[in-house]
Amino acid sequence: MNKRILVLSIALLSTVFYMNAQSGFGIKGGLSYNTNGSLKDDVNTVIDNEGKGKSGYNVGIYGKIGLGPIYLKPELVYTKTTSEYELNSEIVDYKIARLDMPVLVGLKLIGPLSVFAGPAFQYTLENDFNDIKYADIENEFTVGFNFGAGLDLGRLGLDVRYERGFNENEATFIENNTTSYRLDSRPEQIIFSLSYRLSGGK
Repeated sequence: MNKRILVLSIALLSTVFYMNAQSGFGIKGGLSYNTNGSLKDDVNTVIDNEGKGKSGYNVGIYGKIGLGPIYLKPELVYTKTTSEYELNSEIVDYKIARLDMPVLVGLKLIGPLSVFAGPAFQYTLENDFNDIKYADIENEFTVGFNFGAGLDLGRLGLDVRYERGFNENEATFIENNTTSYRLDSRPEQIIFSLSYRLSGGK
């Protein structure tokens, strides 16, 4: 699917959701700590099992529909992550940019505290591995899982969550048209977010 069509479709979905959201609509952003899967060469030898996690960031919008103590919270988020690998005795960065669309179901507990969980639909926009030529990715569309806890403080919200991709998803890179490397781009990250409700709510 053309990336422009995808972006326009998500934008339309977000607009429709905004028009129909009963409890709130807002913006969000935050920081994350991310790792990815193993780095392999063209003969399937593991060079680095997991790499080293580094910080990333996310920014987006959300909607929230209240159903008593339960709520539904779809989000549309641009996510940029970085992890670090050792290749040929050098430390190199692997950077990924994605559009994430978590669809979370939450449960209000005591006061402002709630817990939530749900799938995250992910679309890869960019892969960058130390400027080595990008060749292909197994799946541009993937699905992961989020769970975490949040605090509602008036218009402000704070949450922390864990995200993990369900399936291995290898990206292929070719160095000097000779050596190829494969990286498991499946995310595993802890995400800290701050949100601000623009409309809805009490």
